[in-house]
Amino acid sequence: MSEMTFRDAYAVLQRHAETLRNQREPNIDDLLGIVTESVDAYKVCKSRIDAVEQALEEALGAAGVDQIATTGSADDGALDK
Repeated sequence: MSEMTFRDAYAVLQRHAETLRNQREPNIDDLLGIVTESVDAYKVCKSRIDAVEQALEEALGAAGVDQIATTGSADDGALDK
């Protein structure tokens, strides 16, 4: 069986979120399957995001580009707007 793509896994998460959001009453009979499938899809998404993040860090490091902190810098004024 082939590995699920990020797009497929993300679609699973979106579909399950929509299903749970639209339920008037929780369907306990389906919940275990939804949770299990969602956890598997989350792991695929997280793994792909981590791989891309690592590849970007390596590419930027090899290019000599300083990495920007995710919180931004108070000195650049970008967060003040």
